[in-house]
Amino acid sequence: MATETHPYVGMWVTADDHIRQELLPTGRYDEARGTRRSAYTGRYEVRGADIRYWDDTGFTAGGRFDGDVLHHGGYLFYREGSPAHRQARTASS
Repeated sequence: MATETHPYVGMWVTADDHIRQELLPTGRYDEARGTRRSAYTGRYEVRGADIRYWDDTGFTAGGRFDGDVLHHGGYLFYREGSPAHRQARTASS
């Protein structure tokens, strides 16, 4: 389903905005870490609430969406600008 539009397309960020992962509607993702743009890039596929990643270097990973929160690689990502993101930013300040 990577090339189909799904509700998770867009920017997902950690509470401190250090990691920023953009899920593109083309089935590609671009992840920045700190000031390092495009630190990780690759393709992804969403099935229901699950996401699977294939990094361009060959690394694979998975995650799960819970509303506006993405559990991935031991991190919590939030849909940028969502109430969950605003609450996480306030809690981490």
